[in-house]
Amino acid sequence: MSDANYQKIIRDGLWDNNPAIAQILGLCPLLAVTGTVINALGLGIATTLVLIGSNLTVSMIRNQVPNEIRIPVFVLVIAGFVTIIELLMHGFLYELYTVLGIFVPLIVTNCAIIGRAEAFASKNAIWPSLVDALSMGFGFTGVLIALGAMREILAQGTLFADASIMLGEWAGTITLIDNYDGFLLAALPPGAFIGLGLILALKNIIDDRMRHRVSQQITAIEQTG
Repeated sequence: MSDANYQKIIRDGLWDNNPAIAQILGLCPLLAVTGTVINALGLGIATTLVLIGSNLTVSMIRNQVPNEIRIPVFVLVIAGFVTIIELLMHGFLYELYTVLGIFVPLIVTNCAIIGRAEAFASKNAIWPSLVDALSMGFGFTGVLIALGAMREILAQGTLFADASIMLGEWAGTITLIDNYDGFLLAALPPGAFIGLGLILALKNIIDDRMRHRVSQQITAIEQTG
């Protein structure tokens, strides 16, 4: 696969086909656990690791799995990696595991993961599938962190609250606004919807400006030609 194709895979995962702000997939965990940056980061890393494991496995077995049973097999593969991640979090990051709660095992039902297994990994070799998993995982995690940061700042006036549950005792909360009373809406589910809507609006504005710029460049080339 050429470098141009790899660049397209990366761009798709990070921006053009981002599972959270382009495909609008995985909204349940996206909206539920983004009260803080640490919660968002924890779930984002877990989802990315499952994406990597499932994409690689599906790519390796794609020629051995009959079409009639490919979806159940893919779900079984995803469930296996989610179980591994869940056990590791339970053993080494128990406090974070308890905070994320049901949303760790619910990674199995994340449409973005099964979608990549079916739409990409089952049709491509190992290296492109790995790049796709990393790009989609980083893109999804980036949106989680952006939404988590927005909500945490507005709701608490802090960043990385309870960072020690994931990063260890050396990590502390960054206070951005002293004596802040908080903005309750940002901490509630409606605040998550509003925050995601603002991120989607920003993406649409950027996309429109990029398309306008490309259109202007094409027009200028046609006029000079």
